[in-house]
Amino acid sequence: MSGTNSTPSPVVIVGSGPTGLLLAGDLATAGVPVTVLEKRPHKISNLSRAFVLHARTLEQLDVRELADDLEAVGQPLDRLRLFGRLTIDLGALPSRFNHLLVLPQYEVEKVLERRAVEAGVDFRYETELTGLTQDADGVTVQARGPGGRTESLRAAYVVGADGMRSAVRDAIGLPFPGKSVIRSVVLADVRLAEKPPTLLTVNAVGDAFAFLAPFGDGYYRVIGWHRGRNVPDREPLDLAEVKEITRLALGRDFGMYDARWMSRFHSDERQAPAYRVGRVFLAGDAAHVHTPAGGQGMNTGLQDAANLSWKLAAVVTGHADPELLDSYQAERHPVGKAVLRSSGGIVRLAMAKRPWTLAARAALTAFLNAVGPARRRVAGQVTGIGYRYPAPRGAHRLTGTRVPDVVLAGGGRLYEALRGGRFVLVTPEPYESGRGGRLTVARWASDRRTTVLVRPDGYVAWAADAADAARIEMAVDEHVGGPSDAGDFR
Repeated sequence: MSGTNSTPSPVVIVGSGPTGLLLAGDLATAGVPVTVLEKRPHKISNLSRAFVLHARTLEQLDVRELADDLEAVGQPLDRLRLFGRLTIDLGALPSRFNHLLVLPQYEVEKVLERRAVEAGVDFRYETELTGLTQDADGVTVQARGPGGRTESLRAAYVVGADGMRSAVRDAIGLPFPGKSVIRSVVLADVRLAEKPPTLLTVNAVGDAFAFLAPFGDGYYRVIGWHRGRNVPDREPLDLAEVKEITRLALGRDFGMYDARWMSRFHSDERQAPAYRVGRVFLAGDAAHVHTPAGGQGMNTGLQDAANLSWKLAAVVTGHADPELLDSYQAERHPVGKAVLRSSGGIVRLAMAKRPWTLAARAALTAFLNAVGPARRRVAGQVTGIGYRYPAPRGAHRLTGTRVPDVVLAGGGRLYEALRGGRFVLVTPEPYESGRGGRLTVARWASDRRTTVLVRPDGYVAWAADAADAARIEMAVDEHVGGPSDAGDFR
């Protein structure tokens, strides 16, 4: 049985993990009809690997009024320990979220899915992408749904958020170069007879490492690896092996028992050479995969979505030229590359065994513990708040930088003003915009004289130390669109 979707959706997203859900919710909130194709049945799995939300991701979720819900169920941790001796104090981060939040990925998916459903996203579960073609005017997606029913969907743009084995990436012919870094990593969800002394427990010795994190329901996720146990992913796994690896790495196994799930996997480092081919985009694990070190994988994907969503919404609704979409590659591909370097560096240092690599790790640890600026730079990379985007030649020094959640005149916060996918213009003097829900105008709570136009994702689009109304109007026209710009789906 086959059919054709007679009502085109401006955007089709393939994949309903955290990246796809945030992107879909943003687009629907902006009034853009969006369809999500997901080959799995409708179920949020508790078998997720991600367990950490970093500061920049929490800031993005705060903009969407979701951070407080997650803070209520997660557990904050204000210090990150690496290699046993290196401590990164997250309490010093210049963020409202000066900690990392420990909670399983499925809790993040719950709030993102609820938001997307409330915004009217069209979810198609048990529906698999089988083909994709594009032309100058749009993209045609072939899909197979429940019972083998086939259908054709037409969209202006398609986003592949369908993971490491992305069907979208394959359909547009992009390679996924890289390699497996660690083989036969073991995963298990267990109960512990002894409570670990710290919220996150992680350590590495020359031949093994292990990581423990709580689900919050009495179970703990164990991730472990042993250098001498390099077997295929399909090799059977029992609790005795998990306990042995944990004892080697952590000194004891905390009385593990009652394993409800166990598995093996291999950890890859890969990145697509392009995040865009024509009208098709890649985000999250479809664009890049990293080792689990530093807990940056899900966070990087969510920040991909936050970068792309407002740009797609602006183009589809006619408020921006399609050339804006080129900036997604320019801004996010370098970040993905940097995350590959940082997470890969952490795991290689953790796996160090030879005397010279152990000496290098000790020297680096001593340096970072002693030198504050270097330690803060590492914290900025791991938590995401340290990245900035490229700026045009001659632009103000603030262009492309992340804007902290400053307090505005009247007592409100910047991230509250950004809600709804709006730009925010923060000025020292009053300004009338005439752009309705696309732009909020606010005043500094201090006597600062810089005028700053903040993008919906919290980065500076334009700034000036002294600007009259005409210059501000030109900047707002360029980035937000004119007062009479037509074309939305509300």
